[in-house]
Amino acid sequence: MIAVRSTATIGALCALGATMGFTMNDMAVKYLSSDYAMHQVIGIRSVIAMGITLLLIMPLTGGFSQMRTRRPFTHVLRGLFVVGANMAFFLALAAMPMADATAIFFVSPMIIAIFSVIFLKETVGPRRWMAISLGLLGVLIMIRPGSDTFSPIALLPLLAAASYAALHTLTRKLGVTESAATLAFYIQLTFVTFSAVVGLAIGDGRFDTGGHASMAFLTRAWVWPAAADWPFFVITGVGSAIGGLLISQAYRLCEAALVAPLEYAAMPMAILWGVLVFGDWPDSWSWAGILLIICSGIYMIWRETRNRVK
Repeated sequence: MIAVRSTATIGALCALGATMGFTMNDMAVKYLSSDYAMHQVIGIRSVIAMGITLLLIMPLTGGFSQMRTRRPFTHVLRGLFVVGANMAFFLALAAMPMADATAIFFVSPMIIAIFSVIFLKETVGPRRWMAISLGLLGVLIMIRPGSDTFSPIALLPLLAAASYAALHTLTRKLGVTESAATLAFYIQLTFVTFSAVVGLAIGDGRFDTGGHASMAFLTRAWVWPAAADWPFFVITGVGSAIGGLLISQAYRLCEAALVAPLEYAAMPMAILWGVLVFGDWPDSWSWAGILLIICSGIYMIWRETRNRVK
């Protein structure tokens, strides 16, 4: 029993640390989205993260032998899901307040819970389903489908959430035989490959019409980064490397339905970054949705802790 609790605690701390790294990454990506192409930002970020993984993380967690795997195709599939999640979410960040995009993305715990039941044979109780449903209601309040304020861009975080759920369902399966460092390495390798292919295909900017912020972020030409922007590129790399390692470890150690609610900690972090860096303060509707999402997440954490103590 003590070992189970210790494992759950380590997994929870890993999830919270990953959330901090990912929100820093999101803030930096949003900052860079007005001047650089998305695939360039992802490419530079992934080269930095790959360097951290190879030079620091792998030597400290078992050596370079962790680069070997017997499940390369599953790693490729997982990498495609994470690329899809990042593309959809970053395109949303280019045109939406950071807090709004993050809040809508948090439909992912509901999808992860569904996937964990279907594919991993895990158990989710009725109270947790009720809490997840309240969180989903909060997302619907923020999207406001059918209203004059609805924007199709708001659907991008939902697409990111679905890809993210599939990603961590595969993480749970791969975690039986693969280390967190191995999982993180192949994610970064996928990002580097994706960025190189897209950069070679459209990196000259010929499809950039200078229109919508998200489309410009997708099609803008590659340029050499300004010196003042390099700290933000470094933040993306460090946040991605550390966050990728910690979240892989969290999903290796704990049930997906337990780790997912802890990622709600990204919500107050996103609000803070949005206010401090971009001056984006959520409106009343956004606050209502955010509060529902946070309250449902806190209840799920409390309920899971109570169940483990019994």
